[in-house]
Amino acid sequence: MAQGILVIAEHLEGRLNPTTWEALRAGQLLTDALGGPLWVALLGNDLSALTAAFSDKRCDELLVLQHELLATYTPEGTTLALRPLIEARQPQMVIMSHTYQVRDFAPKLAASLGRGFISDCIGYRLEDGRPVFIRQIFQGKMNADVRVQGDPPYFVSFQAGAFRGDEVESSDAGPTITSVDVSLDPSAIRTHPMERFREAKQAVDLTQADIIVAIGRGIKSADNIPLAEELAEVLGAELGASRPICDNEWLPMDRQIGSSGQTVSPKLYIALGISGAIQHVVGMKGSRTVVAINKDPEAPIFDIADYGIVGDLFEVVPALIKKLREVKEER
Repeated sequence: MAQGILVIAEHLEGRLNPTTWEALRAGQLLTDALGGPLWVALLGNDLSALTAAFSDKRCDELLVLQHELLATYTPEGTTLALRPLIEARQPQMVIMSHTYQVRDFAPKLAASLGRGFISDCIGYRLEDGRPVFIRQIFQGKMNADVRVQGDPPYFVSFQAGAFRGDEVESSDAGPTITSVDVSLDPSAIRTHPMERFREAKQAVDLTQADIIVAIGRGIKSADNIPLAEELAEVLGAELGASRPICDNEWLPMDRQIGSSGQTVSPKLYIALGISGAIQHVVGMKGSRTVVAINKDPEAPIFDIADYGIVGDLFEVVPALIKKLREVKEER
């Protein structure tokens, strides 16, 4: 009988993807609700440093799959390594973050086991002891409930920001570390990765930012962007934008946040002159604290903001910068 939950960790260039902790938190909560053991699978080669990152995390077992053909990610290698593990452990669920990498291999892995894949979920709830997963449709305008059918394992990915990675529970004992034998035939690896694509030399990964200052149409002109940049500099923040700003080429596309840009979940998100269209909101709704500055009191952004300032950003932001600098000097 299927039991337990398996979380798939993700890493790149020797660093864990922060959304791994979000997936682990989802796994902890689901395990608390459904029972059974909680496992984490870590794939790659020479994983000692990454293994140490889980030493104090609450999970029953860290399953380490090492092989030279897993040193660089390929969908074939990942699928062929995970399939025997899943068949042996028979988890009730396989939980992942909805990253580009997961979008690449998860459908292949699920299909190889004759199972479906519930992707890009924003949460779940329990009905009669069974999970109902929530997905956004029509660019976030509606939520759809998805119920699992058939036999487990059920493959599920959660959108970035659906869970709080900083809420991962720790354990004094830590997980048992188990080395899992991996057998891979080089001829089965048909994908040969080349140099990793980067959209621009100065491309920024906003998903890593703790603080984001984002600008919208209310900034009025590219000439006014330095004001937002100054606020970001004082706060030690990254600069983001809604789609119109990037469409007008006032900022590069790697700064865009929303359904057609990056999905972020910083500790602090400051929205300057952003109305709050659903296409933008779906990309930043996971932010821990949202501060909105907009002169339109009816702007939808205020519906999700924790703190709202109805006023002209060209008056509010300079005053805010001045106060922040004063506070820094006092320290």
